[in-house]
Amino acid sequence: MRSTVQEAELRLVKFLPEIVSLQRDLVKRFQNRTELTCGTIEEFLQNQREGSAASLDSMEKRIRTFLRLWNQLRMSLTTNGEIKIPAEFCQEDLDLSSDLQVLLPQRQGVGLCSTALVSYLIALHNQLVYAMDKHTGEETSYTVSVADLTDLHVIGYEPERDLIPLVLSNCQYSLERGQETLSHYDLPKIQQLILSRLLQGKPLISLHGIPTLLSRCERDYESMFMDVKGKVAQEPLPALGVAALARELQAYIDVCEALGVVEVLLDFLPATGGDPQAELVPYLEEDLRMGDQVTPHVLKALSRCSLKHCVALWQFLSSLKSESMLHLKRDPFVGISEQYRRPLVEEDRRALARFCRSRSSVEALLLEMHQFLLLHLKSNRDPDMYRPDWGLKETLESYMERRDLDPPPDFQELFPEEVRLSQAVEAWRFIVSFRQGRSLR
Repeated sequence: MRSTVQEAELRLVKFLPEIVSLQRDLVKRFQNRTELTCGTIEEFLQNQREGSAASLDSMEKRIRTFLRLWNQLRMSLTTNGEIKIPAEFCQEDLDLSSDLQVLLPQRQGVGLCSTALVSYLIALHNQLVYAMDKHTGEETSYTVSVADLTDLHVIGYEPERDLIPLVLSNCQYSLERGQETLSHYDLPKIQQLILSRLLQGKPLISLHGIPTLLSRCERDYESMFMDVKGKVAQEPLPALGVAALARELQAYIDVCEALGVVEVLLDFLPATGGDPQAELVPYLEEDLRMGDQVTPHVLKALSRCSLKHCVALWQFLSSLKSESMLHLKRDPFVGISEQYRRPLVEEDRRALARFCRSRSSVEALLLEMHQFLLLHLKSNRDPDMYRPDWGLKETLESYMERRDLDPPPDFQELFPEEVRLSQAVEAWRFIVSFRQGRSLR
């Protein structure tokens, strides 16, 4: 029974490049969103109607192929798949009313469905290639990664088109008087033809390069920044540029879009490099062909910046986004443990207020402090790595020193020693609120 089921499954391997192409497009579309949009697959398709009809048809065709393959393979995935996914994800067929996130290849949650489907199709393909090698006594000479996969690499056939004509052309019939027609199949020749026409020359497929949508907490920004700096020299944003960005990107949605654009740049620059003096917007429009994907208002805000400002832009815009969330009464640090959210006492507030009156230090410190909270405390699962009883001041000093940065002016003299790392989130909130209140006055 299993061999019959697997033969039906093998027919689906030919759709592997189509599914990978769908995943690649979806990752490109969603990878740098600061917040993952939820909704149904049908709602997603409806939102794509502003694009070309051909693009929409291609997207819908690939999605329907994904849904059909999932519905045919979901039971096998629970029992035979190499990637273990919760049984509840496989209990029902998927359709256009299903959650969009089942299509988005991820390392956790329902996104595992998409990753597991591709992994299973790759395993089916490789099993047949290994079986052929065992039969012929030869070894497949090369391997391709998912990133380089094309239709020519995968095993693909239709029984009616490829197998039945091959079998019938190697069948001889004999008829004797009073007897039934006898069929004689040249099985060795049929087998050899199947090997030579459908299987030989097919590579093994490695899992390297499977499209994966990473959440913010899974991205290693510090390493990304180092890679960017290795290719394109980076500089801080000029004070006038910071002020202009803050003026023009006052809406939360604009800040999120600008940050998403910068993250696309940070993904590309380690591979492509570029002239540090090159203006950012022409690079987006001419090199990355993204001009029509960004609202004119955001492009205008970014027009003062160059490639040498990308890392500083990320630092500023991510901080501005968190401040906007604070204004909207939303928590910018979801995921940071309660052990770093202890309240400030009145004496701490007074000490921080004295520091905040030093205008030269506050802005620079807020950026460093925010980056530390976002990239280190938010992903920290080891209480001994950043102990809550450590001083916040000494921890931030150490963080800046590791990145070869000098502490902001007046920081060492005026920042209160008594504030603990356990109060880091509330200290950041207090400084942001104090600064905003002073600017309103």
